[in-house]
Amino acid sequence: MTRFWHGLSAGIICLSIFLFSSGVCYAKSAKEIDMKVDAALEVFREEVFDAKAILGKARGVLVFPQVIKGGIGLGAEYGVGALRVDGKTVDYYNTITASFGFQLGGQVKSVYILFMDESVLQDFQSSDGWKAGVDGSIALIRTGFDGSVDTFKTDEPIVAYVLNQKGLMYNLTLEGSKFNKIRAY
Repeated sequence: MTRFWHGLSAGIICLSIFLFSSGVCYAKSAKEIDMKVDAALEVFREEVFDAKAILGKARGVLVFPQVIKGGIGLGAEYGVGALRVDGKTVDYYNTITASFGFQLGGQVKSVYILFMDESVLQDFQSSDGWKAGVDGSIALIRTGFDGSVDTFKTDEPIVAYVLNQKGLMYNLTLEGSKFNKIRAY
């Protein structure tokens, strides 16, 4: 049994190294990604208080409709999405995160990163692999236990919302998440 866990851990580490070190990746279909982003933005508009105004102020929004997280001891997250500027897709991205520590199971969430400042958006677009917490700070908008939204952070240059099937998620971080430009056809 110990051999199994060591093999699994080594496999996850190798996969993480491969994913983090790869440059440009390829996605299945631009049309498929765009359809999922459209659906995710509809959910965002329904679930987030004042979403229309928030999206209207944003210079760009990076949407990952399905970020899948799984782990047994070591964990990883992966998702594919699109950067929208003025309502149009300008680039496609993936997000990759590795984590260590006690964890067992998986979850699916949607991630919305809003660039509220034009220069920050341009820096993000011109980067070759942007890492949250290193290349820029993301203010994660959270809900309180009563469902209220933390609106004090909405004036930050980059804000993020994370939704699952139950709505806006409470206690998360995007620190260490890496965002890479990909090609989708």
